[in-house]
Amino acid sequence: MYEFSVLLVDDEKEFLDTLLKRLQKRKIKATGVGSGEEALKILEESPTDLVVLDVRMQGMDGIKTLREIKKIRPLVEVIMLTGHANVEVAVEGMEVGAFDYLMKPTDVDELLYKLEDAYKRKKIQEQKIKRLEDEKHTE
Repeated sequence: MYEFSVLLVDDEKEFLDTLLKRLQKRKIKATGVGSGEEALKILEESPTDLVVLDVRMQGMDGIKTLREIKKIRPLVEVIMLTGHANVEVAVEGMEVGAFDYLMKPTDVDELLYKLEDAYKRKKIQEQKIKRLEDEKHTE
């Protein structure tokens, strides 16, 4: 099992609380916020490995939040959550830089698999960057 931190972003408080409890029960370091604006504030202040982001939220929607996340933390992997009617929006999210998407309500085990895959990709990207920086310093 990997050790990573997850930020859950969803304006449906009940859904957010349930998902938080389920992840924390599995020893995942998870925190949750109810808006894109709050998510950006947290990401600016503290490093987070992964974000699970609802597509449809009041205020700043998921796609706009995703664009801002990628500006301030380009290596953070984002998994979009969407209802059946919003699959096109989730696909747009992947074009903007999301790792993947899941349908709501989501199966926690399926979410865990996606989180692990997203974390692996983040680690690979960090290793590539480190290797390139090391090569640059040895030239």
